[in-house]
Amino acid sequence: MNTTVQAALWMTGAVVSFTAMAISGRELSSGFDTFEIMMYRSAFGFLVVLILAFATGSIRQVGTGALRTHLIRNVFHFTGQNLWFFAVISVPLAQVFALEFTSPLWVIVLSFLLLGERLTKIRALAGVMGFIGILIVARPSIDGMSAGILAAASCAIFFALTYVFTKRLTRTESITAIMFYLTLIQLVFGIITAGYDGDIALPTAAALPWLILVACCGLLAHFCITKALTIAPATVVAPIDFARLPLVAVAAMLLYNETIDIWVFVGAVIIFAGNYLNIWFETRNSA
Repeated sequence: MNTTVQAALWMTGAVVSFTAMAISGRELSSGFDTFEIMMYRSAFGFLVVLILAFATGSIRQVGTGALRTHLIRNVFHFTGQNLWFFAVISVPLAQVFALEFTSPLWVIVLSFLLLGERLTKIRALAGVMGFIGILIVARPSIDGMSAGILAAASCAIFFALTYVFTKRLTRTESITAIMFYLTLIQLVFGIITAGYDGDIALPTAAALPWLILVACCGLLAHFCITKALTIAPATVVAPIDFARLPLVAVAAMLLYNETIDIWVFVGAVIIFAGNYLNIWFETRNSA
């Protein structure tokens, strides 16, 4: 199978996982703040990574040679993820994802500046088409500006930096090492930020399944993204994530009665067209 198609399939797993994680975060919002959600997510995730790493023997792949890069990556990710959870709680899901999806545009620029990847006309066109589709779906306005909107817009930059530094790590680090440091560093950050006031909400029987789902979906999403980034350029992988937008719009309509109209699907068609063009061009060139 062509490597670009493989990357697209891995990103499909990430799309589904992120959508499920957004729904779980919305369900947990009444009893936990964003720092607590991140702390419990990282705790469950770290436990799973440890079990799998020892069971497969891949724990030997975890070293300290790239610790500084791991730390930088996770500072960006922790910041972006907390902004994202805050936005998920505060504004309609489709709008959160729409603003978050300016991230691939930042990835295209940052990959060119930090990774030395080529900025081809087709990659740029795919990013622009995706952004146009997002604007059609979200139709943002200055009048509707709020803390949640600003958080959703800001998290896109931090997620783009996370993509770029993940790609840099895949040059020398195994997926096990990346996932190990992801969950460990995020857990430390989560404990510090959730416990600074001395009051951490304990999981209830009703909340526990949602917390486990957040952790499992977060792990699976990052595993899929990391796997995709090991076999394809970041500027190819990131735009595929646009597919989350129509999926979450439908889910929000069914679960939370959030409105959806024809423009969501018009924007989705443009988004998918840009992704298809990018995948087709990369597949043809690497064949």
